[in-house]
Amino acid sequence: MAFNKMVVERLGVAEADLVKQLASDVGEIFGTMVGGADVRHLPQELEAVTHFKNSVTAMVGLAGICNGMVCLHTSQTLALGVTAQMLGMDAAEVGDDVRDALGEIANMIGGSFKHHLSRGGDDIKLSTPSVVTGTDYSFSSGHPGDTLTLLFDAMGEEFMVSVVLEMD
Repeated sequence: MAFNKMVVERLGVAEADLVKQLASDVGEIFGTMVGGADVRHLPQELEAVTHFKNSVTAMVGLAGICNGMVCLHTSQTLALGVTAQMLGMDAAEVGDDVRDALGEIANMIGGSFKHHLSRGGDDIKLSTPSVVTGTDYSFSSGHPGDTLTLLFDAMGEEFMVSVVLEMD
């Protein structure tokens, strides 16, 4: 879906520009942090996904002139591969190393993206990253209809980055 139209109007930025900036941020972060992993944005409109199987969801909250959440949703297999690339070691199971690696990537995506929402992002703070893993879980943040979800491909697997924004 898309951002809440009122939020985009108040930010004074076109949603298409925010999509391009988010896609660019994700590509740059993966390229830098994940051993030069080639990330492709798959430009198709997605509904917000709330049910996950064998997945890892890493998220960081936004608070300030706008509030919300930036979420990274990957398969456990991709999370293990990303962690191995980042840390230069085998990651055989989803544990602390995987949670730390994916939490850091979500933090970096949130940190980059907030700069597109305001004067250099100084008036938006990030929360400490949180990570959820499991074989079958539900996750939601904000109203699904006001959530922008982008699909990407890296290391032969698809993953999603979702952003929900609201303003007081």
